[in-house]
Amino acid sequence: MTEPYRPEALAGNLAHISKSIDAAMTEHGLETPRPQVIAVSKRFHADHIRPLLEAGHHVFGENRVQEAQEKWPALKAEFPKTELHLIGQLQSNKAEEAVALFDVIQTVDRPKLARKLKDAVDKLDRHPTFFLQVNTGNEPQKGGAALHDLADLLAYCRDELALDIAGLMCIPPADDDPALHFALLNKLARRHGLAKLSMGMSADYEIAAVMGATYVRVGTAIFGTRPS
Repeated sequence: MTEPYRPEALAGNLAHISKSIDAAMTEHGLETPRPQVIAVSKRFHADHIRPLLEAGHHVFGENRVQEAQEKWPALKAEFPKTELHLIGQLQSNKAEEAVALFDVIQTVDRPKLARKLKDAVDKLDRHPTFFLQVNTGNEPQKGGAALHDLADLLAYCRDELALDIAGLMCIPPADDDPALHFALLNKLARRHGLAKLSMGMSADYEIAAVMGATYVRVGTAIFGTRPS
């Protein structure tokens, strides 16, 4: 059962996650650096987030541009080392606002959006890092590029638009074994020469770490039950 939000518990929750990742990797004989934990703060207010920033954590994720705009400009001014990731679906008409605020945009999944992001980069002279989201489960209701479209999308983003594509991101189907999807994403990243993998959430971050994640996206295991 997910615990309620308790500000005094945030740093301890994060430390527990880091220890769990270390233990899982050690159990599998892995000595590679453990993944960076993205603290997913969607639906939590600035005052809920600040204790974790004050404890020294600086990598956070948000799902919606509009919500992030309401809290993160002031927080980033107060904590300038913050690295803010957009991990939710991005509408093309929000591309400029996303480029203005986020340091990493993980959900590039179609040429139209990539083009809008390039236009925003050129207009604002701000250069976030980008990930391509892959729909590894071929779910029609979920964002992400289809497997057969990934190579063309990557070529368009890298070669024609000159976007900084650092890696791949996925969200496995809820009822599937996540390890299968993490292994596939790792294989795709290596095939295309991409170094970073964003995969794994509160329920499966240890599996993702073992499967080669460089970022895991953890919300409720850090913050507790989200406000309704």
